[in-house]
Amino acid sequence: QVQLVESGGGLVQAGGSLRLSCAAPGSIFSISAMGWYPQAPGKQRELVATITPGANTNYADSVKGRFTISRDNAENTVYLQMNSLKPEDTAVYYCNVRRMGWPTMNYNYWGQGTQVTVSS
Repeated sequence: QVQLVESGGGLVQAGGSLRLSCAAPGSIFSISAMGWYPQAPGKQRELVATITPGANTNYADSVKGRFTISRDNAENTVYLQMNSLKPEDTAVYYCNVRRMGWPTMNYNYWGQGTQVTVSS
């Protein structure tokens, strides 16, 4: 089992910023797609941002212009910079690392989650 180490969650007022971090093992980081998936109480986990090994990014419409995903291959870490936070962004944010559709070494792992709470 691959361990992902997440950090950076917390309590912030609406309009504020937070930066989430997720470290993955160096043996797989550079060949993996990384993503962040928040899950609010009573709701399904949903995608907000992903980044490919080549640093191509994809965002949910609800966070475009506010959130930025980036990766540091030297530090084996993916980041989610969250600006202009809204109360509806409140959720447990899960980091994901995956490599799918290849002849070998396919995987899909989740972090333990980090709580983000935005007060109004």
